[in-house]
Amino acid sequence: MRISEILRKKGADVVTIAPDASVRELLTVLAERNIGAVVVSADGIGLDGIVSERDIVRRLHILGADLLDRPVAEIMTTVVHTCSPGDRVESLRATMTDHRIRHLPVVQADRIIGIVSIGDVVKSAISELQTEREHLVQYLHG
Repeated sequence: MRISEILRKKGADVVTIAPDASVRELLTVLAERNIGAVVVSADGIGLDGIVSERDIVRRLHILGADLLDRPVAEIMTTVVHTCSPGDRVESLRATMTDHRIRHLPVVQADRIIGIVSIGDVVKSAISELQTEREHLVQYLHG
């Protein structure tokens, strides 16, 4: 299965936040959208970074409540692993496991066109297993 199939099923909605937005604003976005990570983009098109709940917790431990008024740019990950629509889910699964990543932006021609989470990857694996099982059952019943 390709990443494009996951995006076709889940949609290509990507939540972004500006690098100069405050961490407090970021928390609002995460809570209102019920998501675990946000793509950081100055223009809503290009990829400047990504920031997750994990990034917030790690910095909150160090900086305390002062973190809330600091810009997202101070806590975002700037070296971001990405994937493209043509990539296979199997390779994405390996990347996510090896690097302990839960969210990967999908980029095409330097534009963010989607985001894939570990949950999306697990759902695709379950779907593939169910399809394979159905084919095997049909084969056995001939």
